[in-house]
Amino acid sequence: MSAAGAVGAVFVWGASSRTQRHLGNGFEGEGMDLGAVFVELPLVFLAGAFLPALAWGLVAGLLARRRRSDHLHR
Repeated sequence: MSAAGAVGAVFVWGASSRTQRHLGNGFEGEGMDLGAVFVELPLVFLAGAFLPALAWGLVAGLLARRRRSDHLHR
């Protein structure tokens, strides 16, 4: 799940018009900014990897809490 999230996040980041503009697809190659690659890309990759795991952990915790609560009320 984390691998798919990381790959998906990088794909969406790379396909965005903002990223394309920073990587030189602006008017006559203006706006080339490699900071977008060196700073943003690792952060996008890490966020894409950790957010699915975090969401799964939160949902699993809530379901476990709900099961315990239901079990105690019986």
